[in-house]
Amino acid sequence: MNQLIATGGQQLGLAILRLALGAMWLAHALLKLLVFTLPGTAGYFDSIGLPGALAYPVFALEVAGGAALLVGIYPRQVALLLTPILLAAAWVHMPNGWVHTSAGGGWEYPLFLALVSVAYWLMGDGAFCLRRSGHLCPAPV
Repeated sequence: MNQLIATGGQQLGLAILRLALGAMWLAHALLKLLVFTLPGTAGYFDSIGLPGALAYPVFALEVAGGAALLVGIYPRQVALLLTPILLAAAWVHMPNGWVHTSAGGGWEYPLFLALVSVAYWLMGDGAFCLRRSGHLCPAPV
């Protein structure tokens, strides 16, 4: 069994965590698309010293990663692979202060999500997800 945690409640808890992370990634991507627009996001990236063109693959990774987490396709690996985006967001928001409600957004929220993503990766897939083999992950016991 590939799961590190075997009880039904823990498997269900991991599934809830995976769904919350997936929804967060989709919301974060949609913010770039619908509120700031992708050209606006690229302009922001330029303004902080990152290549503006990087906004487009970041958006694509956030959408694909969020969807993969929601349906459970390689969820642990996806959570870990998306973590550098969160760490970069924490770095970008570092000058704004700790609290994310600070002007320009603080860095506690992206750092928290990065740590939760790593914790999820360490704990296991959880219930109700698709795995590498294409079989359903175990349902809670």
